[in-house]
Amino acid sequence: MTERQMQIGEVAERTGLSLRTIRHYEEVGLVAPSARSKGGFRLYTEADVERLMVIRRMKPLDFSLEEMRDLLEITDKIAATDGPPAGEEKERLRERLDSYRKVADARCETLRAQLMAAEDFAATLRRRMDAGK
Repeated sequence: MTERQMQIGEVAERTGLSLRTIRHYEEVGLVAPSARSKGGFRLYTEADVERLMVIRRMKPLDFSLEEMRDLLEITDKIAATDGPPAGEEKERLRERLDSYRKVADARCETLRAQLMAAEDFAATLRRRMDAGK
């Protein structure tokens, strides 16, 4: 059975990314359509959609395009079914992946603190509005 392929519009709808953003990610080498139609339209698979969602989740954590590219390369190599890394190479990749995980955890903690401050501010505004009634 052939894997279902989607055009860029459907992928944009499913991922919440704009057509322009998806094309940009292709231009900078983060994602590539799995195929092209006879008319030249980009065709994406479910795996491509999942990759775009990973990229989308990295964005709020302020990973640079280069960091995103590196992280995706690491995960691609670790998940490779045709000659996955072994020994020292596998360990080196896992260490790099773990360093990205630590950065992501730290950035999530920063975002949580910022969210708490923002929620506190919004509550202060609500209290002031209520006091002025």
